[in-house]
Parts: sequence; C-alpha cells; structure tokens
Amino acid sequence: MNTALRIEEVRLTPILIADPPLLNVQGVHQPYTPRLIIEVVTAEGVVGLGETYGDAKFLEPARALAAALPGRSVTDVNGLYRLAAEVCGRPDGAALGGDVGGLRGTLSADKLLLSVLSGFEVALLDAQGRTLGVPVHALLGGKVRDRVDYSAYLFYRWAEHPGADTPRDDWGAALDPAGIVAQARRFTERYGFGSIKLKGGVFEPDQEIAAIRALAGAFPGMPLRLDPNGGWSVETSVRVAHELRDVLEYLEDPASGTDGMAAVAARAEGVPLATNMCVTTVQEIPEAFARGAVQVVLSDHHYWGGLRRTVELAAVCRTFGVGLSMHSNTHLGISLAAMTHVASVVPNLDYACDTHYPWQSEDVITAPHVFEGGALTVSDAPGLGVELDREALAALHKRWVEDDGRMRDRDDVAAMRVAHPDWEQPVMPRW
Repeated sequence: MNTALRIEEVRLTPILIADPPLLNVQGVHQPYTPRLIIEVVTAEGVVGLGETYGDAKFLEPARALAAALPGRSVTDVNGLYRLAAEVCGRPDGAALGGDVGGLRGTLSADKLLLSVLSGFEVALLDAQGRTLGVPVHALLGGKVRDRVDYSAYLFYRWAEHPGADTPRDDWGAALDPAGIVAQARRFTERYGFGSIKLKGGVFEPDQEIAAIRALAGAFPGMPLRLDPNGGWSVETSVRVAHELRDVLEYLEDPASGTDGMAAVAARAEGVPLATNMCVTTVQEIPEAFARGAVQVVLSDHHYWGGLRRTVELAAVCRTFGVGLSMHSNTHLGISLAAMTHVASVVPNLDYACDTHYPWQSEDVITAPHVFEGGALTVSDAPGLGVELDREALAALHKRWVEDDGRMRDRDDVAAMRVAHPDWEQPVMPRW
C-alpha cells in the first residue's frame, strides 16, 4: 500500500445547526437539526471531508465504521461497503420506523447504513483527490458541465420558532400565496434561480393550487414544481395534476408508494411525476419503472450510498428513459460540494437540482458556496474544493454536547407540538 494513502485516523463530529421554521406535511423543522461531519486523515496528514445525517441512530454504525478504517487505503472504496457489512452487521431490511426528517417513507436498516456510508465514501474520495491533486469529479470520470443549475426551494413557514432562545432570520412568514410569491422574488433576485419548487402538503390542496397559480402569474414561463410528500390521496393528486398541468414542470410524490404513484401517473394527463420517496433503493426500481409510476427520479447520494452509486443510478435512469434530478436535505457546504461534483459528471441531469442551502445560516466550511445565475461553478481544486472551518465546527459541536436531548434527533411532529400541543402525527393521506 502507498503509505501516503493509508488511513491513520477517522474523526466524527456530531453538530447541531440552526434551521428555520419550515413547514411540511409532518409538522415543522425544529430550531436545530443534527448533522455529522466526518474527517478521514491519511498518514501524510491529508484530511478528507464528508457529511451526512447526525441523528442518534446514524451515529452508532458511523462510530463502528470509523474505528475499523485506520490502516486501510483511501482508495479502497469498494472495501468500505464490505467492511461496513462486517462491523455494522449486514442490513436485513428491517423497518426502523418513519423517517420523519428525510420524508422518504419507512427507514430500514439498509437505508440507514447507506446514508452512513455515503458520508464516508465522500470523505475517502476527497482525501484521494487532495492526495493526487485532482478534483473529485475527475475520480468519477470527469465533468461534462462546468456549472450545475439549482432550483429555488420555497416553503410555507412561520416568521420565527416559538421560544425566546431559538434562532431568528429576516425572511418573515409565508402562509398564503402572496407570502410564497414574495419569498420566490427574494430567491430569484438574490440567487438567480431559474426554476421554483414549493414544499406542499401543509394546507388544503386548493390553497396550494392557488400558490402555484400565483407563482405562474408572477414568473411567466418559469418551471414550477410542487411536492406534498405523499400527503394526498390518488383522487386529490389526479385533481391537482389536472388543474395545474399547464404550469407544472413535474409533480413530486403527490401520493405514497408505487401503487399510489402508478395510479396517479395513469390519470395525470401527461404531468410527469417525480420521486424521492417511491424509489430510494435499487430494489424499488424494477416495479416503479415497469409500472410507469415515476418519470423523474430525484437522486440523493446520502440515500444511495455515495457518489459512485449515484452515477450508477443515473445510468439506470438513462437506460429506461426516466428523467433525473437531485433531492436535497438540510445539508451544509460539504454535502453541497459533493452534490455539485456528482451532478457535474452525469450526462442526463435533466432538471435543476434541489437545495436547502440558502435556508442555512451556519456552515462548517471557510468559504460558503455562492450561487450565481442560479448555479454553482464546479470546482477544479483538489478533492471537493472546500476547507473545514474548525472554529465553526467546534461551536456547533459544543451546541450538540450541551443539548438536553431534544434536538439530537430531528422530529418535525414534536417540533410542531411546541406551538400546537394537540398536534398529532398526521395520518396519510391527509387530503
């Protein structure tokens, strides 16, 4: 083994980052959300960075994998998956409950492990790139575009979280069509985004139809998307698709599961259906594609187990004529850099990618990403092209250490109960 590529140490730092009061079908984002920062350190002191979910259930397998990596090579990415099966136990597909934070349906043991592996794989690739002096996109086959387009991601939201000691921002409330249009104007004027997505499932469908209509009037010709996270029945989904078919670029996860999505697709009159809930594993692809349940897959390297597996997913979608875009979660700059690198190498990136990044007021990198014309320029610097802000990392970890346990696991239902004590876990479909 080349000693320059040998792993000497792996550092895991769980953190809590400020999150705005963004509403969704389950409830509301809590004031702070957990993330996990991964550092893979080589024998020559090169540090590769990764980022993934930081909820408690992700930390146990992450710690086991971190303890087993020293002595191995940062080039042994295939071995990472075998090692995880050995030290974390082979995923058995067992359900672990609802994945409220990710809103991707039931979280299973294999999905959880893939989300952990994704952060480690990115860290290994970053370390490789830094050692060899090449960008991560070169390790994935080379970029096919110099810029990656992203979409404005709108949310119904409160002006602030309840409680005097919670984070504040200056975005204000957005609880009706006028508020959504005002939010969109700020996004488009500040960042130059050329497409717009609205997180739905919050209010009665007619109110969300009105919001999309208001956006279409304010931004003529702008591609629009609506995502209620499986909150609607088949009949409601079909009705919304019919009423908005002249303005929607796609309708994302209106109903739950392959059965629901296939039933909607059969009657949607040409409105494409996108998903980050119906198809999140390889095992879910054959039935969904065969039944025409989805026309666009929103890839997410955190779900699929890393950047290389995201490239493989893109090839499968290309083979079957299914469109491709990219889903986001409450991510920081390391994950956004990884998303941008993998998006740059995929020939069939058919739609602008999602990103929560403009909503995040905190980061762990020294130079936060800047959107220009709704896009990020793909870095040609070695590795991911981002550097860790250790002072910021320490402060966000201190917040995690001092937390009383309320925020270490994202729970949108519990966060909603702070403002509305009688709030119950919504039964799907809500409408």
